[in-house]
Amino acid sequence: MHNSPDRLPIQYPTPEPQRMKRQHTPRYYAHRVRESLATRVSKLFCTIFLGLLLILGMIAFILWLSLRPHRPRFHIHSFTVPGLNQETGFENAEIKFNATARNANHDIGIYYDSMDGSAYYKDQRIGSISGLLPPFYQGPKNTTIVAGSFTGATLTVNSQRWMEFINDRSRGTVVFRLEFSATIRFRIQSWDSKRHRMHANCDVDVGQDGFILPVSKDRRCPVYFT
Repeated sequence: MHNSPDRLPIQYPTPEPQRMKRQHTPRYYAHRVRESLATRVSKLFCTIFLGLLLILGMIAFILWLSLRPHRPRFHIHSFTVPGLNQETGFENAEIKFNATARNANHDIGIYYDSMDGSAYYKDQRIGSISGLLPPFYQGPKNTTIVAGSFTGATLTVNSQRWMEFINDRSRGTVVFRLEFSATIRFRIQSWDSKRHRMHANCDVDVGQDGFILPVSKDRRCPVYFT
């Protein structure tokens, strides 16, 4: 029986030769063991180093929080303007106030070089005291009373502010601003910080009778440095 000229002969795949399994020497296995031990030891040292670094970072952060000075905290407790009910403006009036300054730090003291006070209605200053408090040191977790009066406080009839004052009073609330300013420095054990110029602004709502309203009593005053 003859093969057809159009039919190709069948080709069978050539079997691949079997690979010889390589035999490793004892030196090879010893090297692999040493390499594995070195890798494990290096990983262990890296883990210990990173753990110690994390612990030291947490300790440093806690120390920073404990030694970071907190600003003084001011609160306004009383504020009276006896001449508030005058119809022709108040001149030579007396504004009385009572506030507190607290050092909330646990281990940090505050030196005050001096403290000044001013009273404002909107942007018009109506009274001021230079040297409200003499220089003093305030220990940790201590509170200092800041009280006084502005004698000769003036808000003139002819000013535009007086008309705004009349309108505010007719609505039942007049907002004054009591400002305290001082140059302070922090005392951390035997180290003193640089001097900072501190300002505390207390917005005070006063009723038609000239007395502080309950909404402003014991209000905390924002404090900032310049």
